[in-house]
Amino acid sequence: MSDQQNTLHLDAEALYANLLSGVRRIVTADTALVGIWSGGAWLAERLSQDLGRTEAHGVISSALHRDDYGSRGMAATTDATQLPFSVEGRHILLIDDVLYTGRTIRAVINEMFDFGRPASVTLAVLVDRGGRELPIEPALSAARITLPADQRVSLVRADDGRFQFQFERVE
Repeated sequence: MSDQQNTLHLDAEALYANLLSGVRRIVTADTALVGIWSGGAWLAERLSQDLGRTEAHGVISSALHRDDYGSRGMAATTDATQLPFSVEGRHILLIDDVLYTGRTIRAVINEMFDFGRPASVTLAVLVDRGGRELPIEPALSAARITLPADQRVSLVRADDGRFQFQFERVE
């Protein structure tokens, strides 16, 4: 599959509409939305607006709990975790753009438990690309795709807030 074919078949805005529809069915008044930095944070922000939520959404980073920082290093970023509510006893809807190995999810769950013990954590993703290395599965995904291991897909947000996908080769 070429990058061009993948891009033509993945309409990020249409997938977002599917994700929004699914989230409407599972979110309750007691559910806190938490987006994983950065694509998941963008999704959580927009979902919160489109759902008419009055409670601020949270943003969570995997940086402090990654298992690959020995090879990647600790990046100096502005992606600090911001949870403007108590995690203790809350039902959390964890949102990410692309689910791959599951290692980022594991890291953010560790980060979340640093703030308290949630009642439950439910995972919703825009795209599940398979390739799991840990037993982590989303409760909701707008699309499931298969990509070669040397290809990455990530969500990009335009200045007007609309989403699109970017494909790139990794070495």
